[in-house]
This record gives sequence, C-alpha cells and structure tokens, in this order.
Amino acid sequence: MARDYPRNDRVMLRSLDFTDAEQFAAWIRDEEVIKYSLSVFRRLKTSDQVRVWLERVILDTSSFTRGIVRQDTGELIGYTGLADVSSQNRSAEYFIFIGDKSCWHQGFGTEVTRLVVNYGFTELKLNRIQLTASAPNVGAVRLYEQAGFVREGVLRQAAYRGGAYHDRILMSLLRSEWQQ
Repeated sequence: MARDYPRNDRVMLRSLDFTDAEQFAAWIRDEEVIKYSLSVFRRLKTSDQVRVWLERVILDTSSFTRGIVRQDTGELIGYTGLADVSSQNRSAEYFIFIGDKSCWHQGFGTEVTRLVVNYGFTELKLNRIQLTASAPNVGAVRLYEQAGFVREGVLRQAAYRGGAYHDRILMSLLRSEWQQ
C-alpha cells in the first residue's frame, strides 16, 4: 500500500531509495552544495561510501526522512525530515538539504519546511521541533524565522568550514507557536 506523504503543488516528499545514491554522490562532490551541510558529507569520497551512508539513513527508524521531489519534473532535488524523534519528549530535530542548485532561492526550502513541520505536529504529535543553522548561512536562518522558528541561543564556534570556525544558531518551534 502506498503511503501518502506530505505534498503541495510544487513539491512532494517520498521515501528515499537505494537508487538515489548516485544523485547524492553527485551533490556531495560539489563543495558549494555541502558548504553548510552535515560533516559526514566531507568524509564520503566514493559512491560506495555514499551508498552505505544512504542505507543507514533509509533504515534509521528513529527519524522521519524523505526525498524532496519537484512535482513538475519528478526530479529528486534533496532530502529532509525529522531526526531523533522522541516519543517520550515529543520532540525532534528538523533538517533539510537541497542538493540541486537550480532549485536554490526559489521558495522550495520554505515550502518543504512548512510541510515537514506540519507533519511533525499533526501526524507525529510533536510538541517541539528544533534545528541548528550555520550563522553565515543567512538565507537559511531567515527561512526558518519565516517558518516560525525562534532563536534560542548560539553554539559558539561549533562548526569548522573553509578553514575557519563559525557559530551555529539553535532555533525551535513549539506546537503552541505553530498553532497560532
């Protein structure tokens, strides 16, 4: 039976598949694409390493992870989800990665964020969704604020990229704030 995952007119979320590994490998090879992304991406040098990483992501039952697909083309443009979902604390950590640079600055990130946040609060019954964003990634911070996330603090010099340390901004959205 097919699962009905979040979607709107421009994007839909779908389960990731092992065949997505080559697309991820292409994105991960581009330094601009992974500039503010997971540190693990910098350690994935071969297609086999990407496949092993993707297999772990697909099999991780503590997370809600989905591929991001453009509705008009059917192309995979990235992935998103909620990691470390805690049923006891009713919380999770939001993440998004748009690997297709042609989709940057076109509103896809905002739409996907709203879809996943809505899913987290309505389907997973979460009370809190948090994230961290790299301070130099001003566009991402602005996107999260537009989606209702509130700055909680700064993790000072928590990331090392491009030969320099930079801060990570801790943000969250509570169910009560989202309902407003």
